[in-house]
Amino acid sequence: MKVISVLSILAIAVLVTAAWAEPFMQSELIFPAQDKHCHGSSIVECPNGDLRAVWFYGSGERSADDVIVQGARRKAHAKEWSPVFTAADTPGFPDCNPVLYIDAKQKLWLFYVPVLAHAWQDCMLKYRTSVDYQKKDAPNWSWQDVIVLKPGDDFAKNIKAGLKELDLDEGMWSAYAPKYSELLAEAATDLRKCETGWMTRIHPLTLPSGRMLLPLYSDGFNLSIVAITDDAGQTWRASKPIVGLGPIQPSLVRKKDGTIAAYMRDSGMLPQRAQSATSKDDGETWSVARDTDLPNPSSSLEVVALKDGRWVMVFNDTEDGRHSLAISMSDDEGQSWKWKRHLELAEKGKGGFAYPSMIQARDRRIHITYTHNISEHKSIKHVALDPEWIKQGS
Repeated sequence: MKVISVLSILAIAVLVTAAWAEPFMQSELIFPAQDKHCHGSSIVECPNGDLRAVWFYGSGERSADDVIVQGARRKAHAKEWSPVFTAADTPGFPDCNPVLYIDAKQKLWLFYVPVLAHAWQDCMLKYRTSVDYQKKDAPNWSWQDVIVLKPGDDFAKNIKAGLKELDLDEGMWSAYAPKYSELLAEAATDLRKCETGWMTRIHPLTLPSGRMLLPLYSDGFNLSIVAITDDAGQTWRASKPIVGLGPIQPSLVRKKDGTIAAYMRDSGMLPQRAQSATSKDDGETWSVARDTDLPNPSSSLEVVALKDGRWVMVFNDTEDGRHSLAISMSDDEGQSWKWKRHLELAEKGKGGFAYPSMIQARDRRIHITYTHNISEHKSIKHVALDPEWIKQGS
């Protein structure tokens, strides 16, 4: 009886300890902090459990011709990342905004944009693919190509109609100062402008039908579209535009009823809020983008639907600066975000933490990479955490 009693006490002690234990969370820099610019990371989990991350690295961004796409691998169950390797390089041009994705056939995709003429609106959309990426640190790329899109003859009409629906207050009128909506509509009739400058930032979304949606945006038009493929990437076409006051860098998430929600960075007018739009036809057409209640300092964010139906968003939770990076969770598909916890929180001007990329791995843990800058010490940080860690609060 005494033995049973001791065992019972030990069991209770274990249960109590587990109940009070902090949910799992750990973080590390992917490579030692250094003084060069590194930004725009993306992360995926490979079929064998390895993690892969990419980012762009160099002397600057669009105006620095030495910018390349770098990458690293962390083997399953390993604690450290591999040495950094070059994932893509267009010699003489800046390569920016890389996005990694593994499709339904387990093919690895790397989307990125070489910047022409040092102008975001003139960048080119490229991709590389690999089926041999689980043996060595650097993938063996087997294919590379350019994605070209035609937004369509009604692109200008859709922009004009969307801005009209938003009832945009364009201030004083002058014959010598055309309205913003008219300038955009006029630019949308220029085929060169319509067919260039579409940039990547956030992971694609694969629908139950097999359709893959690649979210894109344009700094030239200050809005977003989605590249659609129904044949595993052999051909691509453009959705109708997501029109709004600066809705860019969309993150796509699918609701249980099939509606697709896009959450976007706010590059428009005050107040600075994350914007959202929806599609009820698998990404073909979109509602106009409107402000949510979530603050956004004109910075990228990502939303992921977890396997249990909850949604998680990682974002800069302030209207002014990237010194605060938070993760929030919703149990009602984004109608409310009940729980929030900070990944980083610094005094304004004392740190920059931005452009997060997020996935949920097969073990249900959340993995995030993001730009980590403190003074001249710059790197890409990786965080792994249990969803329940978010509910503990900051």
